[in-house]
Amino acid sequence: MSQDHALRSVLEVNGIPPPPDVTFAPHNIETTSLGSPRSPTRGNRENTPLLSRIEQETGLYHNNFPDDLDFTAIISQAEAAVEREIYPERIYQGSSGSYFVKNCDGVKIGVFKPKDEEPYGHLNPKWTKWMHKLCCPCCFGRSCLVPNQGYLSEAGASLVDQRLQLNIVPKTKVVRLVSDTFNYTAIDRAKSRTKKNISEKFPDIGRRFHRLGLPPKTGSFQTFVSGYRDADFWLRKFESESLPESTSKHFLVQFQKLVVLDYVIRNTDRGNDNWLIKYDKSDVDAQEDDDVDWSLVTPPEISIAAIDNGLAFPFKHPDQWRAYPYHWAWLSHAKIPFSQEIKDLVLPQLSDMTFVEDLCDELYVLFKGDKGFDRRTFEKQMAVLRGQILNLVQALKDGKSPVQLVQMPVVIVERSKSGYGPGRPRTTSDTFVQSFVKRSPFFSWC
Repeated sequence: MSQDHALRSVLEVNGIPPPPDVTFAPHNIETTSLGSPRSPTRGNRENTPLLSRIEQETGLYHNNFPDDLDFTAIISQAEAAVEREIYPERIYQGSSGSYFVKNCDGVKIGVFKPKDEEPYGHLNPKWTKWMHKLCCPCCFGRSCLVPNQGYLSEAGASLVDQRLQLNIVPKTKVVRLVSDTFNYTAIDRAKSRTKKNISEKFPDIGRRFHRLGLPPKTGSFQTFVSGYRDADFWLRKFESESLPESTSKHFLVQFQKLVVLDYVIRNTDRGNDNWLIKYDKSDVDAQEDDDVDWSLVTPPEISIAAIDNGLAFPFKHPDQWRAYPYHWAWLSHAKIPFSQEIKDLVLPQLSDMTFVEDLCDELYVLFKGDKGFDRRTFEKQMAVLRGQILNLVQALKDGKSPVQLVQMPVVIVERSKSGYGPGRPRTTSDTFVQSFVKRSPFFSWC
């Protein structure tokens, strides 16, 4: 009995549907000196790196970041946990499919947001956006943003944060992960089960499959921060509980770093529920004794984490129904002029056009990895970013406050010469054209 006939018999007995589009390796398989089959795509196994051989044989992938070994180690922990069936846990808040990723001890180490499960992705498990698209198609999405590029926006915000040395965005990069808890189509799950069953019954045939499990998903992976709570919680607390002077000054610097980040990337979704505050109180409770001398004790520590940066990097300023304002602009801290510490930190870099263009080049390398990447759209995104930087630099030089910054007329700065990428030579022919945005959205408060 032939292998194909035996395979069909086993499938019929077990009630397994035949795989709809299973691809086998070519039949002209090369044979080694020992008579064992060798895949023609593998070449000389002795000269093939081990990781590459593993990827070819099992269909796995390798999230490797040579310039960031710590992040690579975190992703390795996540992959090892999935192998031990410690799967990512879906976050039920929010409007998209996002997951808490754990290590082998069950401890949360990151947040993964797959591209195809974004708010308007075709595999978003949250029905609210589906209803939104069905019932209100005219108000569907944000017209100033590139659809389904939230994962790039998350990683791009982290990149900007690192280059400006703000250190308020948990490290975020684009990775590929697979898990049974992710939202897959029924076809993908059926194909995975069928291949697994075939591999168990006929190991020789199973070895020819490119991949046995579910397909990996591309998305953003942000390292998990512990001990933080929504900013709204602590801001209400601070209204009744005054902070020590040193802690208050440190919080102001942290807050202004958030302002710098959001303004540069033109974040269209920054409410008080998607930035976090960590406040570690001192051993001495100031509420018990108002005369505490904080110079003699360790003052409370406070820090900020800017999460949920997936709705940034627009290719134009909002100009239709909604303005998508920065909600931190209504806080009292936004009325205080930018501190000298913030000026010393970011002004030298943002005033240097070479630094700005290098930043654009790095964002180009990140964004071009998306299958739907369009160079013209990216150039528009960078024109908005340059205009935001231009306004920010002027506000810092003039000693303005964050409130005064957001009230400045918005501009875009377009480059006459196209082309991006590391190592691109800077020439005098790279000229920039500044223009003001005259059209305003209908609603300015939402």
